[in-house]
Amino acid sequence: MNRVDHRHRHRERIAEVRAGTAAEKVGYPIRVRAAVVVRTAMVGSGLLRVTLGGPGTAGFEAHAPDEHVKVLFPDPDGTLRLPEPNGDMLRWPKPSPTSREYTVRRYDPVTGELDLDIALHPDGLGSDWARAVEPGAVAHIAGPPGGLIVPHNYDRYLLAGDLTALPAIARWLEELPRTARGWAFIEVADASEHIELSAPEGVEVQWLHGAEPGLLDRAVRAVRVPEGERVYVWIAGEAGSIKPLRRWVRDELGLDKTDHDITGYWKRGVVDFDDEHDD
Repeated sequence: MNRVDHRHRHRERIAEVRAGTAAEKVGYPIRVRAAVVVRTAMVGSGLLRVTLGGPGTAGFEAHAPDEHVKVLFPDPDGTLRLPEPNGDMLRWPKPSPTSREYTVRRYDPVTGELDLDIALHPDGLGSDWARAVEPGAVAHIAGPPGGLIVPHNYDRYLLAGDLTALPAIARWLEELPRTARGWAFIEVADASEHIELSAPEGVEVQWLHGAEPGLLDRAVRAVRVPEGERVYVWIAGEAGSIKPLRRWVRDELGLDKTDHDITGYWKRGVVDFDDEHDD
């Protein structure tokens, strides 16, 4: 009896969605990996890049700009409890081990290097770890569980977010076709948090400075999509500040659910916040 090899079916599906007309979340086989910290470096004044490598990152899956991994941390008593493989999924211990989610900024299949750009917050578990970790240390990561695959045939793309969304926006801009058109709005504290971006010429990038309430909201709402054009909208950041944009996308732009993704990456005053999606 011949066995059918399903190992790469998700890659076939990714190619189909990319060539289609509607975005779709596609799952990848999920793994737990023991990666070695290669180096750390600041990217602008707000992001600390932790580069992972070693045998544990071989065969890593990277297909979507906003895909993420979980960095797993020991319990307060020092015990490290890891999920176990369960086919293409993971079986998580209960209670779940402490973890923090980070966007996959870059994966190089040749060198095996994996970059995580971590927004620095005072007294944050992930921030403290990133500041203190040294080359040679082992970091356990789980994922990505999949990614949102967006076709490259929209007329325009609208990307918006704060510092926590900057790694995903940077990757979005790198991976869009060079012929893509649209807008990217990035809210940061000041010019010191700017990073180098590789945006298509047709994508207008606007940096927004300061913590003024509604700054990002007002900038995004000023966009005018030419009549008859299809636009894809991706927005992420502080859950409360982007909430009005959910209504704007739905009620004023009139976009279908497959034409936008809006995610609360964090919530002011909440230490361990789970992503809040618009679907």
